[in-house]
Amino acid sequence: MAYKTTATTDFNLDLNTIVEEAFERCGAELRTGYDLRTAKRSLSLLLMDWANRGINLWTLEQGTQLLTSGTGTYDLPADTVDLLDHVIRTGTGTNQIDINISRISSSTYVSIPNKNATGRPIQIWINRLTGATNSAGAVVYPQFTVWPLPDNSTTYTLYYTRLRRMYDVGNGINGQDIPYRFMPCMVAGLSYMLAMKVPGADARIPILKSQYDEAWELAAGEDREKASVRFVPRQSFMGTAS
Repeated sequence: MAYKTTATTDFNLDLNTIVEEAFERCGAELRTGYDLRTAKRSLSLLLMDWANRGINLWTLEQGTQLLTSGTGTYDLPADTVDLLDHVIRTGTGTNQIDINISRISSSTYVSIPNKNATGRPIQIWINRLTGATNSAGAVVYPQFTVWPLPDNSTTYTLYYTRLRRMYDVGNGINGQDIPYRFMPCMVAGLSYMLAMKVPGADARIPILKSQYDEAWELAAGEDREKASVRFVPRQSFMGTAS
């Protein structure tokens, strides 16, 4: 008998199905609204853990910020985790030039003696604030500060690549903000976290953790830049004593 393929590639799991699969791996069932609520909480914590484990390529976004003469500090989108690349662009069209700008630490920025010096910015300090809303109702935006302050000799624009937070878990019927290749890792991680909360599932914790660690290594190992990299050793020359 001849079989035909489905010719479709849109398989995905919504939140409810992810949670059901994770509970089943724990030897339990999703039965109550509280079961779903506690699973959503664990899944949100899992996504935060992924942000700490490495760079998730699907959350990289390009951004720009026009720099104003005499102004050094600018807000970033509230969901920014970090900036990975940044250049200063001058000119337009065929005359545009992108110039690298070096990232410095907070202690290095503090030690700059004249923070009001002007010129073409050559350094950037990134203040990784929370992006949360404070008690006064104001958003504490992440920020970057360039030095020297932009002068008025030309137009400077910062072009950057930012790492954003993954989208929230959602309401139960939506998909998740991950590539399909990370779905096994998500299910494995959630089942491991639920096993620490589901009564009677503690005996499964070691194997579920092992499965999660293996799934993470496989997914993270595939989710990487595949461009060629060339390393050239630097030669050192030592004089001969006479």
